[in-house]
Amino acid sequence: MELLPSLLSALKTRDPRSVEQEFNVLRSESLQLKKQLGLTSEVGAQKENIKKNRYKDILPYDQCRVVLSQSTTESSSDYINASFIRGVTGDCRYVACQGPLGPTLVDFWRMIWQLDIKVIVMACREIEMGKKKCECYWASAQRPAAFGPFTISSQGETHMNPDVVVRALTVSFQQETRSVVQYQFVSWPDHDVPYETDGVLDLLRKVRGSQGPHSSPLLVHCSAGCGRTGVICALDYINDLLVSKKITADFSILKVVLDLRMQRPSAVQTKDQYQFIFTAVISMFEQLLQPSPHHLYCNSSELKRPEKTTPITPTSPHSSSTQRPVMNDTYAVVNKPKKSHPPPSGHTPTPAATPTSSSGSRSLPFSHHYDNEPSGASAAPIYSTVKPKLKPHSLPPSATPIYDIAKPSRQSWEGREYHLTPADSPSPAEADHDYEIFSSAGAASSCSPAGIGFNCRVPKPKGPRSPPAQWSRLER
Repeated sequence: MELLPSLLSALKTRDPRSVEQEFNVLRSESLQLKKQLGLTSEVGAQKENIKKNRYKDILPYDQCRVVLSQSTTESSSDYINASFIRGVTGDCRYVACQGPLGPTLVDFWRMIWQLDIKVIVMACREIEMGKKKCECYWASAQRPAAFGPFTISSQGETHMNPDVVVRALTVSFQQETRSVVQYQFVSWPDHDVPYETDGVLDLLRKVRGSQGPHSSPLLVHCSAGCGRTGVICALDYINDLLVSKKITADFSILKVVLDLRMQRPSAVQTKDQYQFIFTAVISMFEQLLQPSPHHLYCNSSELKRPEKTTPITPTSPHSSSTQRPVMNDTYAVVNKPKKSHPPPSGHTPTPAATPTSSSGSRSLPFSHHYDNEPSGASAAPIYSTVKPKLKPHSLPPSATPIYDIAKPSRQSWEGREYHLTPADSPSPAEADHDYEIFSSAGAASSCSPAGIGFNCRVPKPKGPRSPPAQWSRLER
């Protein structure tokens, strides 16, 4: 831990141009080491396996490829485009895999079952930039999915945040059922990097929590299983260095990524992805040097327990003690209004100060009281008296309304048709009109003194009409 400040300072003071130059060195050294170590990809290049590769230039090395042994009637080949990657302790910690194709879905689940995979990290979408990047190998919430002899069922799907979808899956094969958790990071563009590092680091924390003590490898895949997959494996590897305290003074991200590339071709595929690792590691180191409460308490026994509070003791309303009860933040303190003192002798209160109720008794101002008041409190009404507002038709006779006041209309029954006849008996020409008639300049004076241009009377439309006589005749 004492090395972290110096390593962090070296990472922060690094020139971005040197990172670009270092990535070019990474690419050249990868080619040299590949030749020196004699790494080959002959199995993936075989004719029967070519169709199982999503990209013809991304083939697993024969020296560390995953060899399938769990054969089924649908597939007995031992090839899948996936690579074992060592962890800090030297054992198989990760499986870097391409996104499965349609013909390799059964092989994908054969590998999961064979290696007893518990957690899957998917760093891509099914479709990106209009191209298919990965086949859907999981089940929807509505119904299970079958891939050869494997039956996949969904136990629930949640959104950890806008960037991550978590799916709880069960896999059934030969009357045995296992649980698998899939984390899909949906906000990582192909050949690019996320807009921030916190989302990826938080994802890895959740993944490690789901992995727990299981010794099975962590399955990581994107589309090709090299760029985004390599970044995730590199960051988790560096985290293990910190947790196991195996980080040394000669720590180098170049060495970490170079070691990954000797196990999975083109791991950490672009310069931006390489720079993203530097940014994420700086954030990782800062979180360890300036831990939040989440990192301070690693187990429940170290959590700070809340202080005990003194319970509130109810006091008598007639008690002479002036000591207040101990209160804490759990309760709200309500200040009750002070009781009104009786007026001095010879003083007659004004009606405004002592309103009179309808029964003739006088009530004190501020007549509200609470349900925890002593029994001797005033029995005045709990609620205030709210006077209704004046209605429009209650205006004084001197005021002239701006708009007409609606009056009830009379209904007359004439055969099968309703006619709404206004109370003021308009002229026949006006009564027969179904729409609003805009008044002339001279009619404005009958509406309002200001003459704002609205017609005072809007004839209402007629009711339903009888159908024509021709419609009522029976056809013979």
